[in-house]
Amino acid sequence: MLEGAMTQQSQTIMSGGNAAFIEGLYEAYLADPASVDPQWRAYFDELRGGAQETPHSAVQEAFYQLGTQRRGSVTVPVPRGVSGAQQAAGALITAFRVYGHISAHMNPLKMRGLPVVPELTPEYYGLSAADLQEYVEDSTFKGPLRDVIDELQQTYCGSIGFEFNYLPAVERQWFQERVEPTRGRGDYTPEERRRLMKKLNAAEGLERYLHVKYVGQKRFSLEGSESFIPLVDRIIQQAGTYGVKETVIGMAHRGRLNVLVNIFGKKPSDLFAEFEGKKKLSDDPDIAGDVKYHMGYSSDVRTPGGAMHLALAFNPSHLEIVSPVVHGSVRARQDRRGDTERKQVLPITVHGDAAVSGQGVVMETLNLSRLRGFATGGAVRIVINNQIGFTISDPRDTRSSRYCTDVAKIANAPVLHVNGDDPEAVAFAGDLALAYRQTFGKDVFIDLISFRRHGHNEADDPTMTQPIMYREIKAHPGTRALYAKALEDAGVLQAGEGDGLVERYRDLLDAGNAVVEEIENVEQSKLAADWSEYRATHWTDDTPTAVPAVRLTELGLKLTELPEGFQPHRGVNRVLEARRAMSRGEQPLDWGMGEMLAYATLLTEGYNVRLDGQDSGRGTFVHRHAVLHDQSAQDPMDEEYLSLAHLSPEQGQVEIIDSTLSEEAVLAFEYGYSTSEPKALVAWEAQFGDFANGAQAVVDQFLSAGESKWQRLSGLTMLLPHGYEGAGPEHSSARIERYLQLCAQKNMQVVVPSSAAQIFHLLRRQVLRPYRKPLIVATPKSLLRHKLAMSPLSELAEGRFWEVIGDDTVQQARRVVISSGKLHWELFEARAADAEGYAGTALIRLEQLYPFPGEALAAELAKHPGAQVVWAQEEPENQGAWLMIWEDLEKVLAPGQTLISACRPRSASTAAGYASVHAAEQARVIAAALGEKVSRKVVEAEVRKTAETGAQS
Repeated sequence: MLEGAMTQQSQTIMSGGNAAFIEGLYEAYLADPASVDPQWRAYFDELRGGAQETPHSAVQEAFYQLGTQRRGSVTVPVPRGVSGAQQAAGALITAFRVYGHISAHMNPLKMRGLPVVPELTPEYYGLSAADLQEYVEDSTFKGPLRDVIDELQQTYCGSIGFEFNYLPAVERQWFQERVEPTRGRGDYTPEERRRLMKKLNAAEGLERYLHVKYVGQKRFSLEGSESFIPLVDRIIQQAGTYGVKETVIGMAHRGRLNVLVNIFGKKPSDLFAEFEGKKKLSDDPDIAGDVKYHMGYSSDVRTPGGAMHLALAFNPSHLEIVSPVVHGSVRARQDRRGDTERKQVLPITVHGDAAVSGQGVVMETLNLSRLRGFATGGAVRIVINNQIGFTISDPRDTRSSRYCTDVAKIANAPVLHVNGDDPEAVAFAGDLALAYRQTFGKDVFIDLISFRRHGHNEADDPTMTQPIMYREIKAHPGTRALYAKALEDAGVLQAGEGDGLVERYRDLLDAGNAVVEEIENVEQSKLAADWSEYRATHWTDDTPTAVPAVRLTELGLKLTELPEGFQPHRGVNRVLEARRAMSRGEQPLDWGMGEMLAYATLLTEGYNVRLDGQDSGRGTFVHRHAVLHDQSAQDPMDEEYLSLAHLSPEQGQVEIIDSTLSEEAVLAFEYGYSTSEPKALVAWEAQFGDFANGAQAVVDQFLSAGESKWQRLSGLTMLLPHGYEGAGPEHSSARIERYLQLCAQKNMQVVVPSSAAQIFHLLRRQVLRPYRKPLIVATPKSLLRHKLAMSPLSELAEGRFWEVIGDDTVQQARRVVISSGKLHWELFEARAADAEGYAGTALIRLEQLYPFPGEALAAELAKHPGAQVVWAQEEPENQGAWLMIWEDLEKVLAPGQTLISACRPRSASTAAGYASVHAAEQARVIAAALGEKVSRKVVEAEVRKTAETGAQS
């Protein structure tokens, strides 16, 4: 921003030590723009963005004087031509904009009272009675100072507490222009007010109906926060006028059933059937289903701007984890629509007050909100703030910040704290939030402050832990009753009409049909993803993945082309030279080239590719080099080059993203993306395989169980670097055992490919084969450049991904060692070093651990009748695949064969931290697998080899 407006000398001045100098320049500019250098004037013009602002120095001096002398007795120097009252008016307006929310009437419960902010009182400025009568004028406020203060109270201390003063000037100005002329409220027609009343009535009506009909059953009632329903309805209807075509909502339990019936139009009869245990998601025995307050839904509704598709994301009990899932789904929908401005698909995420401040994934998701690989144009985030987290409402135990929404500030997002007992203020907050999101493409929070009439669930008794709060709640008549009376007093409703609405809504529930009039009776939205072709498939279905050699050569050379003048790093240049030779078939392909060709072939066949991770552009282990950096670049914006994006004019869309240092939110985002885009390769790469531990909730609740619980398919691919190389306990194991423990009913695929050809065919198979299940790949580290793991071009031009790779070099083996990944090649090298001693030992690669390829493995074992079969793994006996697959291995043994294992001893840690210990352990595993007693000479050789490798590194 500075470069176009300032000289190099001016830029140097922009440092902390020169803040006073810059402030002085800015003061001079505010008084007279022509008085400063044209370059500084251009910079300050850009900084202000057209916003109106007055010099600060007089106000600062007044505050200084007030702070150093006793209040009420200070005489403040007044600039020439400006009265004391006028000066105080300017200070008061600023103070109300900054601090007004603290004293706003935004809490429907009165037990704590309103904080007093001295800066909002006339006494703070030493004003006399005469001063309060003086006429002042500033912004939209004019009249006697006393009246101006009253108007400021109405504007900034009414039912909405506005937090926007930390935003950029143009955004502050935007809010002021919409808030101040209306004195902090919306102006609604009788028809709009009746609709608010109707939705409020429906919200309360459903909860009371369920409370009587299904006594004691969990439903996570919305009672006390009923204004949430008219708020969501208002946002959806208004969004239609902005051209929004899809809205994706993510929320936890509270109010979910109400949203399903009163927003999405789910038939009450279907909901009642779920309460009564009569309705199942599917008759398929593999579909376990889920509780009713976790279920998702989709429908189409009419809005003033046309039909809109609504989707409610399925959600487990892990509260805020659905937020990044929603954003991923929204991003996929925007990409599918070609919505590059990100205006046509709206994310609405709903939070609880305790969860939004307590769950770290909220911060992670907010941090993603404006990153280029994850931006969705901002979300409207609604906090159902019932002022109690399960049983905690004491401010000393809830959080360290003033508000539960203070996390919003990390994304520079405004917050609107609104009293849930004022439906029109709630609607105004919704209008402002949506308009802000559509204008600035940023997140915005609505803190809907309300209460919870019942306990955490309907079986809890909250008076045990909140006696004072619930005395007040018990006496509260309810928002519906308050608003009905207000509308009847205003003549918008006839006397008694509010009670008539209650009766009519109850009749609709009794009838069991949809209660949302705007529901469109149409088939699924044309732009919703069609998953039908992926449901009746099996993991054994075969799909050709080979690509003609001529095509591979063409694409390989394309991948190494660079723009004119582009200067890669010398190390990268050597990689590109090698890849050119690989493309021409002059040398075998390494892992990185096999992987890149998989992406390139998919893209040129019209499929999209999306890969992210904390170093995925280069690859954590410097193997991929998908994103190149120009060493001669002058502008960081021009530094990168992605050759995968320049293969052909008709190719698919490609995104290779270096993600922020997050696992949970990023993996959840990619899961959400994959559930809304079946025709793309969507992959997340961990920096190290065990880093996925930080996203375990995503794996447990979504990836492994999403299909069984919700019939949601996902083809998400997880690339998890794995391999024991003496790097210590946190950088060795991808925890393969955890994924295998979650495997059942063909829900996932767990594979350990061992060559460049295998990863090429595997990635292509994941997209080309109509079998959409999550793919967990234990990828290598040292194996990335291992000569034995390289593949000739012919293996990509022919063949397929092999779940099992046999050993044709040994016939009628007396010993068969089955292993996966890097260990196979170490066994191969050890056998080659003593070919005569191991002449009767066959090595079989088990490349796919789940679904277990029993038939293929049995066919290989049948070639060696009577052999001793060994499962070999690098991991300790209580980890890795052994305990999860030994029964499968037993079942495929040929007659006369017996099964044993070779692995590290049981261990609390995944791996040793000392290189010498690692080397000794690895030597023992190899020796045990091949059938020899480990000798001191072997161990010493391995320790020496490890030490030499470490020294070279």
